[in-house]
Amino acid sequence: MKLVASAFVAMLALSGCQSAYYAAWEKVGVEKRDILVGRVENAKESQEDAQEQFSSALEAFSAAVAFDGGELEEVYDRLNGQYEDSVAASEEVSARIDKVESVAEALFDEWSEELDKYENASLKRDSAAKLRETQRRYTSLMKAMRKAESKMPPVLNALQDNVLYLKHNLNASAIGALQGELSTIENNVAQLIGQMNSAIAESDAFIASMKN
Repeated sequence: MKLVASAFVAMLALSGCQSAYYAAWEKVGVEKRDILVGRVENAKESQEDAQEQFSSALEAFSAAVAFDGGELEEVYDRLNGQYEDSVAASEEVSARIDKVESVAEALFDEWSEELDKYENASLKRDSAAKLRETQRRYTSLMKAMRKAESKMPPVLNALQDNVLYLKHNLNASAIGALQGELSTIENNVAQLIGQMNSAIAESDAFIASMKN
């Protein structure tokens, strides 16, 4: 039964009907709060994967710069493959962050609307305070995630430029030209990984707060 329900809500997600998607999950006991936690965990994992991928791309670029004989075509193929994998990792990170944002907005809208249903003033105040605190934590989380996301394009752009240059200049002089780009790419990757570490830490803190 659970498997059938999962398949059904997956179909709703593909159809783009978010309200029906959340309603279907709620019928099997999964609230928006649970979905949000799950999506934050998924976003965190995608950033960890991206860190590994961008590190691999940097290694491939460093290896290309250190080229000392062999087939330049193989150097290009490896670097191009790492670039394409980095693009895919970047897109996955952005998609996961968007999914977090989508369910968070739905959760906060519902939470805010339901405050008006309280008869007990004390419980209403307590719930409103928890909503504000959750929104504060979420804002901090989203800021960190979006900042990490913004660090990916500079790396991708630099990789793309160098991959294209190498593609049309498979010779020793092309390798020399790449050497001048290494420090910039190293710096950009370091900034990206550092910012993703901050976003991952924010994710852990947010998840912990939602489970308390």
